[in-house]
Amino acid sequence: MHKFSLTMALCLMGAPITAQEVDLPGQITWTAYGTGSAGYNQSVAIGAALQNAGVNLRVLPGKNDIARTEPVRQGKVQFSANGVGGSFMAQEGVFQFGAKNWGPQPVRVLAANNGGTVGLSLAVAAEACEKAGKPGCEGFTYADLEGMRVSVVKGAPSLNTNNEAYLAYGGLTWDDVEVVEFGGFGDSWKGMIDGSTDAAFASTNSGMAYEAASGPRGVYWPPIDPDDTEALERMQGVAPFFAPMMATVGANIDGTDGVATAGYAYPVLMTYADQDEDLTYNMTKAMHVFFDDYVGNAPGINGWALDKQDFQWVAPYHDGAIRYYEEIGAWTDEAQAHNDMLIARQAALMEAWEELMAEDPDNWEEAWATKRREALAEGGFAVVF
Repeated sequence: MHKFSLTMALCLMGAPITAQEVDLPGQITWTAYGTGSAGYNQSVAIGAALQNAGVNLRVLPGKNDIARTEPVRQGKVQFSANGVGGSFMAQEGVFQFGAKNWGPQPVRVLAANNGGTVGLSLAVAAEACEKAGKPGCEGFTYADLEGMRVSVVKGAPSLNTNNEAYLAYGGLTWDDVEVVEFGGFGDSWKGMIDGSTDAAFASTNSGMAYEAASGPRGVYWPPIDPDDTEALERMQGVAPFFAPMMATVGANIDGTDGVATAGYAYPVLMTYADQDEDLTYNMTKAMHVFFDDYVGNAPGINGWALDKQDFQWVAPYHDGAIRYYEEIGAWTDEAQAHNDMLIARQAALMEAWEELMAEDPDNWEEAWATKRREALAEGGFAVVF
């Protein structure tokens, strides 16, 4: 992971960048998770800052990964404050993105929130701890979810994979719990409040988590043990993008020493490879030029800082974003080599997809899973999922 000093980057810029040097149209549209989510709240705060440049940022809430990514694919919106589903899983062509009407997507990153203080965790209704015979949630672990109700969100492979990863950490699978299906992220958290589910996934700073924490059922974030290598291997075997971290921002976490949990970049500001390079360049620039205008204005938003960017993540950066990062001296040869590898990975996956589409097998899901793994192995790329 390559990171750099914000002070160094600013010095490399030369003359300070002013609002007038950010050339964006009068209206920009993003998609994000539903109202109350961390992604939506942060997008709104960023939009308020962009008004300084005369830019109106319209944020369209989407219930799941498909709902957030489809408008970008169709060109109806320019960007999305997406998650690992609409970025990494879309690139990989897995889960819902493995359906015949999807396939591997040429996604590109502009910037990402790598705050390091916000966890991405499977939360448990504190009331549910009573079912496990652990009042007050004292000693409650993910293994204690056995037999309990766990949320699944339609069309949201990232949320569901994340839940599965936490179950795996606890030594459980979907067969060990009662699956409760919801139509969207917000619906799953309404279920946490009204008592129709016992566990749902969210960033610890999600507005819905704060709302649930203040409700009668409460919210508890079971801690993980970063030294339990076997449990972490089970978790990362399902979701390789997870890494242990200490969450210090979130519902029932603010003002405490924090909770040991796991996390990854979220939200991820993404688009498609064919998005206009100048537009992408200026959107990336605006995210950093106006950082001081939105910092602190939503829980966890400080993770968009320039010195938090990870230029060797799991999805490649857009040429317009790279142009900006090169301009300020932040982009390295190592970052470019990694980016080139990821673009080659996407190309290998998309070529394999087109070949299979031409064959049109009856058992599509099984055939694509096999074809995909073979293409990655033959190209010398890491085989995940």
